[in-house]
Amino acid sequence: MQAKTRVKICCISSTQEARVAIACGAAALGLVGEMPSGPGTIHDQLIQEITRTVPPPIATFLLTSRTDSAAIIAHHQLVQTNTIQLVDAIAAGAFAQIRAALPGVKLVQVVHVLDEHSVEEAQQAAEYADAILLD
Repeated sequence: MQAKTRVKICCISSTQEARVAIACGAAALGLVGEMPSGPGTIHDQLIQEITRTVPPPIATFLLTSRTDSAAIIAHHQLVQTNTIQLVDAIAAGAFAQIRAALPGVKLVQVVHVLDEHSVEEAQQAAEYADAILLD
């Protein structure tokens, strides 16, 4: 049996975009929180508003650049997504703290592929994250 491909649409910026993405078959929506740089960021209030309109089983991803477990937990509590996409590396101990505070939330670790050491970084993160995203 062939696995079904699931699609995540990132940089959703309105409830209307979320509805269109879902209608087109998106399994997940990426909602980009405050970042040091890059496009697609939206305010936490809008992330929360969009998240409230998304029906299960659609995944809502908070993309966060925060690396401290307390800051990540606080960010999530503002927006209430069902998944957190960590765009920067965090300490292994931070995963345990986040899971303890947010037991039903999935954690996706982004690994920026720069060289052969990125494979080792991905393997280490895979011990703690629910999924790895290679970028």
